[in-house]
Amino acid sequence: MAAYETSRAAPLSAIATYRVVNAVSITLSSLKTWNDARVTRNALSKLSNRELDDIGLCRGDIEFLGR
Repeated sequence: MAAYETSRAAPLSAIATYRVVNAVSITLSSLKTWNDARVTRNALSKLSNRELDDIGLCRGDIEFLGR
């Protein structure tokens, strides 16, 4: 009976490419998260104190929510 091995080691360039793509993906995800928080902080900062009170927030909460 003949044996056929179906698993082979990935070439070095494939592993390096995967690591680069993974690093870029993590960086882009971090940038998206940071930008979403920045947009949220800016939108909340434009609200008046009364509007913030209506949604149950105060000025000091804005920085906390943006993180």
